Amino acid sequence: MEELFRSFANRLSLLVELVAVLVVGFGALEAFVKLLWIVATPGATHGERKAIWRRFGMWLLLGLEFELAADIIDSVISPTWQDVGMLGAIAVIRTFLNYFLEKDLEEAEKSEGEEISGRPSGPPLGPSVPGETRERP
Repeated sequence: MEELFRSFANRLSLLVELVAVLVVGFGALEAFVKLLWIVATPGATHGERKAIWRRFGMWLLLGLEFELAADIIDSVISPTWQDVGMLGAIAVIRTFLNYFLEKDLEEAEKSEGEEISGRPSGPPLGPSVPGETRERP
């Protein structure tokens, strides 16, 4: 029974890793094709390139999540503490990569919102004293 579980978990882990590779590969191909289109199209804007980067970043985030899931499956069936420790280190590294990539994408979206509106995004400033109005600088 235990061997059957290990075999299933190994295959499942491999399948999840395959999905991660397909997701990242698709995102890379999509970004490459869009970049080729921008190079071929005169008058491409910086915003279009940023949009491609953000979309590619989202594919990378999704791929990292699948890789992390595969690592978790592997850690369930790892026979030694060394294997578990190595998988734990990989999981930590991927989690940090995921966190900082997501943070970069959020900053890019935030700055794009500021560029479009011409003012910082965030909650509107309300009056500090009744009857007084405050506006953004």
